[in-house]
Amino acid sequence: MNAPQDLKRKSVSAVKWAAAGTVLRFALQLCTQVVLARMLGPEVYGLFALGLVVMTFSNFLADFGFSWGLIQRQDIDARDIRFAFTWQFLSGAVASVGLFLLAPAVAQYFNEPRVEPIVRWLSLTCVLNAITAPASSLLRRNMDFRALNIIQVASYVIGYLLVGIPCAYLGAGVWTLVAAWLTQTGSAFVLTWVRHPHPLRPLLWYPGARDFTQVGVAVFATNLCNWFLNNVDRIFLGRMLHAHAVGVYNVAYNLANTPNSLFLTALQPAFLASGARLQDDRARLRDAYVSVLAVIWIVIGPMFAALACLGPDLIATLYGPAWQGSGPVFAMLALAMPAYITWGLSTPILWNTGGKHLESLLQLPVLGGAVLALSMLAGQGALTVAMVASATLLARAVVIASVACRRLALPAGALLPLAGRAVLLAALAAAAALGGAAGARMLGTPPLLPLLGGALAAIISCVLAVLLYPRLLGKPVLHMLGRFSPPIPPRLMAYLTAACDND
Repeated sequence: MNAPQDLKRKSVSAVKWAAAGTVLRFALQLCTQVVLARMLGPEVYGLFALGLVVMTFSNFLADFGFSWGLIQRQDIDARDIRFAFTWQFLSGAVASVGLFLLAPAVAQYFNEPRVEPIVRWLSLTCVLNAITAPASSLLRRNMDFRALNIIQVASYVIGYLLVGIPCAYLGAGVWTLVAAWLTQTGSAFVLTWVRHPHPLRPLLWYPGARDFTQVGVAVFATNLCNWFLNNVDRIFLGRMLHAHAVGVYNVAYNLANTPNSLFLTALQPAFLASGARLQDDRARLRDAYVSVLAVIWIVIGPMFAALACLGPDLIATLYGPAWQGSGPVFAMLALAMPAYITWGLSTPILWNTGGKHLESLLQLPVLGGAVLALSMLAGQGALTVAMVASATLLARAVVIASVACRRLALPAGALLPLAGRAVLLAALAAAAALGGAAGARMLGTPPLLPLLGGALAAIISCVLAVLLYPRLLGKPVLHMLGRFSPPIPPRLMAYLTAACDND
């Protein structure tokens, strides 16, 4: 089998495993988080979220980016792996110690003394995540996404199902989430290294290390900028309000973002790894990017539009009346999630076209605008913060995707038909969801029936629209569905293909 065919086969396999892993992990996370949220309540989730904000910052410091060189370089040897592991360990250890020592200052900033011990225990994850990165990057380099998804699912089961839920049942409070997080992180390290063992002997420098440090600096700057953009909302919310408000916001954000984070965690590395092998073939990279954008906008976008309309009913059904404040917050954030995925799957284009330094530089003005807006508005409540966060996600997507298109010589006009069809399907899904929910609500039912009625109406309306007007999908989407989705009946596929021939 020649190299292009082998790469195509591996890419298809990677995406299929990513899709399967995404569905399974989403189901696991949703069920587990709903159970824990009902058992623990907003106050506990808010306390943990405050600690988590700082811990994720330290994780970015710990993962300086040396392991990314194992993906980006075309050829690697044992010295490359030893060097990456050594500096990942050192940076992780420094971050862990620093976070442990700064825990009192963190508690003081949030005006919440209960955060201090939480931060100190979570500091252990910095070194664990840092030393997991090399083996994980080697699996991504080999496009072994089957193993990566199995490891992610297994570590989550160990952390949350085997440790978290029993701790919550025993009344451990916020320490339920701390114990689950630490267990998941530790088990992920063990399982990853067992799957792809590598040399552990330290190596501080060697002649080829300069390339790794250049990639590491770029990844560090990018991670630092992305951390602030992803967490600045909770930084200001936690400072200006209280743990309960942070808990309400965090549950809504996590529910809206869980499909995205799973999708990006699985597919962004696959796109990055396969794109690294297409750096000299811009035409194929451009076609792949257009197909990815088409699926995000035309398939995923309408799903989130319907979810936004059903947000309050969804929150009430899953989490109960104690979490009703999360409903409007979820609705606002769900509308911005397609933009988040667009941003996440546009960044590999910059990295694979020699623009790895651009991601952080381009987003600095967006970060400045978000900080300014939140400093003035965060005190008005979680919904206002969600509005600012959604606007920030949209701005990031527009900035990064625009530059990605320019680097691929892809004119903006080529994407207008995709955007137009996406808007039509999203409006149809939203209208159908609202109509279906309103009809069910007239019966005076609990929130479950309006939720089901709205979701069913949205699905039926979009499916009928596609069957009557197949061009709404377009050839790029149809091509992706044919390769990666469950089998489509041949006659239906032939009908859709024939209708899209003139697209």
